[in-house]
Amino acid sequence: MEACAENKVPLLILDRANPNGHYVDGPVLDRQFASFVGLNPIPIVHGCTMGELAKMINGEGWLANQVVCDLKVIPVQNYAHDAIVHITIPPSPNLPNDQSIGLYPSLCLFEATPVSIGRGTNTQFQVAGLPLEGAGDYHFTPVPMAGAMDPPQKGKLCFGFNLTTIPVRQLGFSLKYLLYFFNKMGKNESFFSSPSFFDKLAGTDTLRKQMLAGQTEAQIRASWEPALKVYSQMRLRYLLYH
Repeated sequence: MEACAENKVPLLILDRANPNGHYVDGPVLDRQFASFVGLNPIPIVHGCTMGELAKMINGEGWLANQVVCDLKVIPVQNYAHDAIVHITIPPSPNLPNDQSIGLYPSLCLFEATPVSIGRGTNTQFQVAGLPLEGAGDYHFTPVPMAGAMDPPQKGKLCFGFNLTTIPVRQLGFSLKYLLYFFNKMGKNESFFSSPSFFDKLAGTDTLRKQMLAGQTEAQIRASWEPALKVYSQMRLRYLLYH
């Protein structure tokens, strides 16, 4: 969008349905933690299609130097935000199915911790575990495979949870698994193998600090509400679908 705006080239977006477009949740990104994994002040689950998000980026002046892109969005036919979206082409080797996409918001934060989320198995982003006996009633061993030649905890027996059978619409965004493994590992900084990357994934350092301070999921969620309410109201201006 920035390149098109700077070079006065129109941008055409052939919009696509968002499998996680039926809800909004999570902390809203603080601009000082903006990075390639999170650039704009939106929550982890932003509830927009790419077309809607592009309209928001334009309308809120988020492009560099506040340039405005000459944007046209071709909407998806027969789509609504509460629709159940089935993905037939995996967007990534490690997001193989609807279940993994539904769980992705909850499990992506583990990328900055020692916890395996199934890379190197056939249940990527559908399991979570550590080489810590007693950490759960399910076990798996990550091994090198296409899309994950050097997976976290490679060759180690991991204990944790199998999340493959939870109905997709019951998944939502949860801190339950994150806090569970944080507690299992001793509730200290060692849980964060890369604190700076964790903060980028969360879009803020507040979540990490809240965890270290021993806050509950309810307390953490309450702290998101003011920013989420403002975002949700702003989002309404850019929706293309009911």
